[in-house]
Amino acid sequence: MAKFINPFTDIGFKRIFGQEISKPLIIDFLNSLMEGEEHIEDITFLDKEQPALYEDDRSLIYDIYCRTERGHNIIVEMQNKSQPYFKNSSIYYVSEAIARQGERGSSWQYAIDAVYLVAFLNFSPIDFDKKFRTDVTLTDKETHKMFSDKVRMTFMQLPLFDKEADNCDNDFDKWIYVLKNMETLTRLPWAAKSSVFQRLEQIADVASLTKRERMKYDEGLRKYRDTLSVLEGAKQDGLAEGRALGRAMGHAEGLAEGRAEGRQEGLAEGRAEGRQEGLAEGRQEGLAEGRAEGANSEKQDTVNRLLAAGTSIDVIAIATGLSKEEVEKLIK
Repeated sequence: MAKFINPFTDIGFKRIFGQEISKPLIIDFLNSLMEGEEHIEDITFLDKEQPALYEDDRSLIYDIYCRTERGHNIIVEMQNKSQPYFKNSSIYYVSEAIARQGERGSSWQYAIDAVYLVAFLNFSPIDFDKKFRTDVTLTDKETHKMFSDKVRMTFMQLPLFDKEADNCDNDFDKWIYVLKNMETLTRLPWAAKSSVFQRLEQIADVASLTKRERMKYDEGLRKYRDTLSVLEGAKQDGLAEGRALGRAMGHAEGLAEGRAEGRQEGLAEGRAEGRQEGLAEGRQEGLAEGRAEGANSEKQDTVNRLLAAGTSIDVIAIATGLSKEEVEKLIK
């Protein structure tokens, strides 16, 4: 049995980051995320959650909505599954949080507060670069200067985080390591030296759940695992169908290419064989014709010599073996 809760479940995620007693945890995490850029002293949890984009989103996609003391709205989101048009949905999600700040009347002058989206992704989107962290802001394309600080989106592809505990050099790495491996750990690293991780160890301990909380957590964990299993089954079915379709298409293309190549090779071989046979037959016919012409020429010479000697046609026919008519044709 796991000692710590699974942070990829709705209840586990919100227990760690979404309750009053865990405020120091989410503040510490956000400060480690934005270290060197800004520092958060306090946050206020907002009751209003972002509306789900799909009916089943709450099973594997959930969030925490809070505001800093400077008025920045921050959505901390956990996504366990991909979805079509993922980038577009993220932009829409942030845009909704901005649009809800609008007020009726002509006196409102678009005084909007910044909205940050911090998204844990328990998968790697196909159209994302293969790196763990991606930060998106509004900047000038040429100068790369900040155009507006009202929108920021940070995506963390957890499958691409491969550091071990000994290689985590900063608090942000430590947070990601703990969240990714929490369910398999028997103790949290750094808890002995860090009050934040000591508090996290207490809050995330399964034994600290009440009976009712444990029942809700077990139900959420079962639903999380079942949904992932269904998604994996659909993925395997899709792969099998894709392989079968690929084999069929490959077989058909192979046959077509084979027939075309065979036809070309057959034509080439046929032409070569025909050329050789034609040459051989031509030689034989030429030789025969040449011999015939040579024989006729020889007989012509013989007839001419006998005629010059005053030999009669009858005697020439007997001497050459020709008929009288053939001798007469040669004389003409």
